[in-house]
Amino acid sequence: MKMPANIVLADGTLNNELIVKKETLYQGMNGRFVERFYLSPSESYIFKPLTNNGQLGKEVWVHEHVLPLFPAIFPKIISYRISDTSMLNWMILEDLGPLTHDFDEATVLGVVKWAAWWHSLPIEKLANVPISGLKPGIGEMVSDICGRKDEFFRLLPGLGVEEWLIQSVYSELNGKRFSERLVLSHGDLHAGNFAVANKQLMILDWEHTHLSSPYWDLYHLIDLSHPDFPKQVTDQLRERALKSYLEQVDVEIDGEDFIKEYYLFAAVFSIWMILLIQKDLQMNGGKWSVGQLNTQLEETVSSLKQCAAALFKKKS
Repeated sequence: MKMPANIVLADGTLNNELIVKKETLYQGMNGRFVERFYLSPSESYIFKPLTNNGQLGKEVWVHEHVLPLFPAIFPKIISYRISDTSMLNWMILEDLGPLTHDFDEATVLGVVKWAAWWHSLPIEKLANVPISGLKPGIGEMVSDICGRKDEFFRLLPGLGVEEWLIQSVYSELNGKRFSERLVLSHGDLHAGNFAVANKQLMILDWEHTHLSSPYWDLYHLIDLSHPDFPKQVTDQLRERALKSYLEQVDVEIDGEDFIKEYYLFAAVFSIWMILLIQKDLQMNGGKWSVGQLNTQLEETVSSLKQCAAALFKKKS
């Protein structure tokens, strides 16, 4: 069946008169809903309005200028509209079918394989890729957590984190400059943005693609906790994932230094996330429930402890 020209109305919403049924998949940061809709009982698509106003037009740009270099590991855009008015921006994508967002070793290592592949692409051949993403860069995070050091230390007793461990992290940051090597980064590679569909691993939601440190995607994949996708990370899985990445990325890297710097990067990002989650909890949850945020906080604290302990174990 051909996609009707008027499937999306002038106000940027689906034309329910042409749809057999629809179902909500998730709600974006700006309150708009991503939906699966059916033109017939057997023909379905994904309707994705602009879900974050700061990402206007970016996902379409990535699909047109970056993803043609990729194998078929992402859903393709069928139709779209880009407008200066955020409510009128939308995309229709192919429906991959039921998605499984499991966080297990096989899936993580599968995503590592693809991340190592796109991190190996020569960025000089990728013109006009954004140089920043949705979150602050690691340098800004370092400045932020250093400026709020006293605030974070006051949280430690309630978090169950030993003060010496965090003091060691802050001491390590004195004069520290993270590697400036940039790679093509998915930008938001948390567990909700990769999934298995029909036994094939797919990478979703490319609107946050930018040039960044290789640690950015690796942290989102391994250690970033998301309220909607709880997970448990172990030292063993983290080390296997990092070693697998080093074996597959097509760049000459000192593996020991890379892993040590990842641990410090992850510790910084986790401290920054803990301060952010605490702010959300003070606001009584916001988009997510207090229960979800408390789970996210526990998982982030666990990653902080593991990465900081691994870093100073490696140094000793």
